[in-house]
Amino acid sequence: MRNILLIEPNYKNKYPPIGLMKIATYHRILGDEVVFFKGDLKEFIVDVLTKKCVEKLFNIDETINWNAFYDTIKQYLRKGKKLDFYDLPFSKSKYQVLLKNAIIEKKKNFQTKEYEKEPLFDRVYVSTLFTFYWKITIETINFAKTLVKSDSDVIVGGVSATLLYDDIVAETFVKPIKGLLNKPKMLDSSNKILGANKDIIVDTLPLDYSILDEIDYKYPENNAYYGYMTRGCIRKCPFCAVPTLEPDYCDYVPLKQKIQEINEKYGEQRNLLLLDNNVLASPRFSEIIQEIVDCGFGKGATITEPNEYDIAYRNLNSGINDTAYIKKLFNLNLQLLSRLKGSIEQNTYNLLQDNFLLCINTTNKEKLLEVAPEISLLYAKYFRKIPKQRYVDFNQGVDARLFTKEKANLLGKINIHPLRIAFDNIKDKKYYENAIRLSADEGIKNFSNYILYNFNDKPIEFYQRLKLNVELCEELEINIYSFPMKFHPILGEDRFNRNYLGKYWNRKYIRAIQAILNVIKGKVGRGKDFFGKAFGETEEQFFQILEMPETMILYRYFFEWLGEEKNYEVSTKAWWKCWQETFSILDEQEKLEILEIVHQNHFSSFKTDSYNPKFANLFRFYINYRDDVVSKGTELYKLKQEYDANPTRGLRRKKKEL
Repeated sequence: MRNILLIEPNYKNKYPPIGLMKIATYHRILGDEVVFFKGDLKEFIVDVLTKKCVEKLFNIDETINWNAFYDTIKQYLRKGKKLDFYDLPFSKSKYQVLLKNAIIEKKKNFQTKEYEKEPLFDRVYVSTLFTFYWKITIETINFAKTLVKSDSDVIVGGVSATLLYDDIVAETFVKPIKGLLNKPKMLDSSNKILGANKDIIVDTLPLDYSILDEIDYKYPENNAYYGYMTRGCIRKCPFCAVPTLEPDYCDYVPLKQKIQEINEKYGEQRNLLLLDNNVLASPRFSEIIQEIVDCGFGKGATITEPNEYDIAYRNLNSGINDTAYIKKLFNLNLQLLSRLKGSIEQNTYNLLQDNFLLCINTTNKEKLLEVAPEISLLYAKYFRKIPKQRYVDFNQGVDARLFTKEKANLLGKINIHPLRIAFDNIKDKKYYENAIRLSADEGIKNFSNYILYNFNDKPIEFYQRLKLNVELCEELEINIYSFPMKFHPILGEDRFNRNYLGKYWNRKYIRAIQAILNVIKGKVGRGKDFFGKAFGETEEQFFQILEMPETMILYRYFFEWLGEEKNYEVSTKAWWKCWQETFSILDEQEKLEILEIVHQNHFSSFKTDSYNPKFANLFRFYINYRDDVVSKGTELYKLKQEYDANPTRGLRRKKKEL
């Protein structure tokens, strides 16, 4: 049996690491011990060493419940303070010297990193996601190397591992796995290790959902089946990583059996999240839809979610993943306790307290199983489930160019929410609009898409795509949520350039779009009036907003109010109205000249006296007043408080100053 550690770097992400969940299943089949971690890596090490220390203390003297002193021991190991033995019950043991030496030894082991000489794990897997998480990914890989005997015992895979293979090797000396684990023996080549499992293909395995309960991090989308019904894409879009990640198009991947296996072990999940890159390209699309319907996701489908407590109790009793289900039942016990009242609450509290189940460090499997039958009855009573809608989400989007009436009809047969339709290029407008209209005819009301910008598009084309969505919402009485997504190269010399500028874009326009998106939380919904305020009612207004000083974009209503009601002059402060008037007095040549400067967006150390004196007043508007707006004691802060205090502007405040 090998000790296997799975690590997802400690970045925020919406979906669980599907690759690691399959690898967990693989190693459990082989009988290995599997641990999953996501969080502070130093905390992870001190936890591992604290557990080992507690185990050693139990071996020396099992008459004392050392788990009750877990946090105290952990603090000693982590902070390196002089050990105050009065905090621990050594006086109750005849093995005082051995016990003290055991803790001192472990503290030294942690502080001097001696644990690196005796590897804690036989193998560590590190998943990688997008390339903009580069720094934390490299730090995680290099940390993983300290936990194993050899660099070859660190296995790295995922998006960045495939796209930036050479860079990862250069930074870490670890050679990642490129692409999918879609062949036998990719993780282990020895028949002695694999035994009868030598033909296992990791990519086809069901997911191990239990590992998600081992960590404190909670994924926003945590109640779904995750999978694929096709792989790859027939397109070769130059901005896309799919041709590199999944170069071969597979037109069908079975789903039903995987869902059945998940149901049997982990219970039914509410939603179905499919990560297909181009499902409409499959000649078996009608079969795919029918299988989705057969799996319980037809139009109008609902689910009464299973009893979490009973599933966790059953799995803990079966020994599927003790670490996960001890933690799961512990948390469910506390959730139940928070819902109870009166004598039932007191009796339940006493039951948990008497069995040392109110602290995670003293909670153990045997006691959890002992109280579970009684707790389970209460849980079923106080956590009654009601039917909920089930949804299907083709999360990577569908190809508008492949839409037909028949395919739209098929999509209308499942509980799809939202339907994501790619709209990366204004040249695809007729295909995109046709796809929306056909889908709306089939009763689909909720749509979403990413709006790529800063690639080969022009700023006006970005605006036109967003405006089309708003107009379609109003005409067809549907909801389309657009998520503008800035393009960054994933390959080539600009792969690490977070300030990359597309051919038709400039730094001021990029910052302006980001400022607008910061205010509206990154998404553009329905509502012509709101869209007009955010991005402009006309193309001319759109460019005026892009050229507006950034602070005025962020606090649009406030600066309008200053210009309209306070009527401050330019010499006092740079207000909305004054900016407009000052800009308007320039002739066309002067506007071109000043815009060339504005588009560079370098105002942090800007000296107005080095330019045309006529521009001096206008340049003052571009000095960043954002700190003044939020810093107590400044004139702008006081005016902002006055503005916010007026109840007639409540609607404006709800729109967060846009």
